[in-house]
Amino acid sequence: MAGFRHETERLVLRDWREEDWAEFFRHTNTPAVMRWLGGELDEAGMAAQRERVEGSGRRNGFCFWVVERKADGALLGFCGLKRADAPGSTVTGAVEIGWRLREDAWGQGYAKEAATAALGLAFGRFGAEKVVALTVEGNAGSWGLMRRLGMRRREELDYPDERYDPPWRDTIVYSIDRAAWESRDG
Repeated sequence: MAGFRHETERLVLRDWREEDWAEFFRHTNTPAVMRWLGGELDEAGMAAQRERVEGSGRRNGFCFWVVERKADGALLGFCGLKRADAPGSTVTGAVEIGWRLREDAWGQGYAKEAATAALGLAFGRFGAEKVVALTVEGNAGSWGLMRRLGMRRREELDYPDERYDPPWRDTIVYSIDRAAWESRDG
């Protein structure tokens, strides 16, 4: 994973630097951003999040990478890939795509641009045959993006994540396979 960097028209997806973490949490550990992600994290939660991301990179060669805006170098959040590993998950071990962008970056197409790049990497560089995405019913912004990426709802794979209470417990699953990705219109 060392030295990972991938550019899109407006963004850079890259490896984490030590100084990125404070900036990431300052902009994304907010009530609005964390509304559908279990709520704001305390110090222990932030440390655990960091370890999950960095551990994924060490184990898999991919993780939820930093999303940086080319125009000004601003850290917008993260987007990338991991292996699904939630306790009780129906998709454990599958390549999972995820994203979290700061609120002032919403509605500008950055999440779709970053996620499109991450899916391309999943099927190209990392050889995935299928990619899943997880959210909760209330997070319409997230599952709306999943649909715009060509992913389809997989209700038969939905599961309760017992680590959380409602509205965060009931996980809904979307997926896309290599053939659907390669045949999409754009």
